[in-house]
Amino acid sequence: MDGRHPRMIRVALHSEDIKLQPLLAPALGRDFRVITQPDGGRLKDLLWSGSIDVLLLDLDAEICNIEQQVSFFNEIGECGVAIVILTDDPSRPTAVDLVQRGAHSYCRRPPVLRDLKAIIRRAYEHAAMKRELGRRDVTGREAVDSPRCDGLIGASAEMLDVYDRIRRVASLNASILITGESGTGKELIARAVHNLGSRAGAPFVAVSCGAIPETLIESELFGHEKGAFTGTTGTRTGYFEQAANGTLFLDEIGELTLQTQVKLLRVLQQREFTRLGSGRPIPLKARVIFATHRDLSQMIAAGTFRLDLFYRINVMTIKAPALADHSEDIPGLAMFFVKQYSELYEKCVSGIAPKAMAALQGYHWPGNVRELENVIQSAIVCADTEIIELKDLPESFQEAGVEADEDVPQLGSFERLLREFKTRLALKAIEDCHGNKTLAARSLNISRAYLHRLIRGSADNIDAKVA
Repeated sequence: MDGRHPRMIRVALHSEDIKLQPLLAPALGRDFRVITQPDGGRLKDLLWSGSIDVLLLDLDAEICNIEQQVSFFNEIGECGVAIVILTDDPSRPTAVDLVQRGAHSYCRRPPVLRDLKAIIRRAYEHAAMKRELGRRDVTGREAVDSPRCDGLIGASAEMLDVYDRIRRVASLNASILITGESGTGKELIARAVHNLGSRAGAPFVAVSCGAIPETLIESELFGHEKGAFTGTTGTRTGYFEQAANGTLFLDEIGELTLQTQVKLLRVLQQREFTRLGSGRPIPLKARVIFATHRDLSQMIAAGTFRLDLFYRINVMTIKAPALADHSEDIPGLAMFFVKQYSELYEKCVSGIAPKAMAALQGYHWPGNVRELENVIQSAIVCADTEIIELKDLPESFQEAGVEADEDVPQLGSFERLLREFKTRLALKAIEDCHGNKTLAARSLNISRAYLHRLIRGSADNIDAKVA
C-alpha cells in the first residue's frame, strides 16, 4: 500500500449479530481497522464523511431483518464506500441482486477468513481505483465514474492491474506485448493504450497475423508497387503505412514464420520499411503493439520464435486475464452485454435472474469474454420476459445452475454424493499440485472460482494438505 492511502483498511460492520462484532477485529488482524457503530444514523454519517473504506453488510436471514438491510443499502449506495455483502444461503439471491445494483461482491457466511480478507482488499482497491479514475483521465477528457478503462469492464484485482499498466505506458512509445487466451480482450487493451495516449487522434490499425497467408504477409504489412509480383495491377499501401502516426496492432504475432520475423525485426530496429518492388525507405512513425495467445518462451525453446525479436517487442507486458480468473467481474460484463443486445434486438430485457447469474459465475468459460458475450446474445434472443432466466441459457449451464441452487443438498441425495466426490477430486488435485490451487484448477479443467466453491466447506482439510 503506497503513501496515498491509509496504512490500514478501515472496515465497518453493519449487522445485528452481537457475537460477530467483537470477533471481527482480532480475526482480520493488524492490516484492518474495524469500526463498530450500532447506531445506523451515525454509521451513515461516517460513511458519507469518508471515514470508512469498506462496509460489511450482513444479510444473515436468521438474525438480521433483510428488508431493513436492503433499505440501508439503498440509502448509502452512492456514498463511494465499497460494500461487501455477508450472506447465508437463504439470503443469497438478495446478495446477488445487491451486487448487480452496485455492491462490490458478496462473501458466504460464515466466512473463510482468508477469503474475507482477500475480498475486503479487492473492494478497497476497487474503490481507490474508482476515485482515481474519477479525479483524472490521462487524456484530459471528462472524468469517468466507474471502474472501467476506455471500454474495458471489471473491478477485480486482475483488471485493476491491467488498468494500471495501461495508464503507465499509454503516453510512452515503448513496445508492448499483450498476452492472454483467445477471447480475453487483447485488442480492447491495445485500443485503450492508443486512446489514452498522445496518438488518440491518429489511426488505429488492427491486423491478425494468423489470418494472412504467408505468401501475402509482406505485401499486406509493408505494401507493394505496381508490378512487384505477378498479378499486381497497382500500388498498395501496407498496414505499417496506413497506421501513419497512430498505432499498429499486430495480433497473433506467434503465427509469423521465422522468415517474416527476421524482416519484422529489421523494421523495428531501423524504424523504416520499404514497399515490395521499391527501394525507397519509408520511416516507421507508428507505435506497434503486439499480442499473442501462445507461450513465446516455449516457442523460443523450440526454435520457432526468435529470441532477439522477443526482446524487441517485450519491453512491457500486459496480461489479459482469463475470465475464470476474475469471475467476480461476470455480473458487470453480463449486464453490459444485456444492455447492448437488448437495444440491438429491440427487446425489453433489463436483468438476469439470480439462478441464471449463479450459473454464469459457476461456469469455467473456455472461450472467455467472447463466449460470455455469445451466451448473453443468445439468451436475449430466447428470453420472453424482462429478466433472463436459467432456462434461457444454453443447456450446458443447467447443471451449473442446479449446483449453485443446491449448495447444501439433503442428506443422502444424489447431488450430495456427487458434490462430495467432486470435493475429493479437488482436494486430491490440490495435494498433487503441492498446494497451488491455480494449477489444480487447470488440471481439473475448471475455473479457480469453482474450485474454491468446491473446497469452501473443507477449509481445514485444505490447510492440512497445503501446510
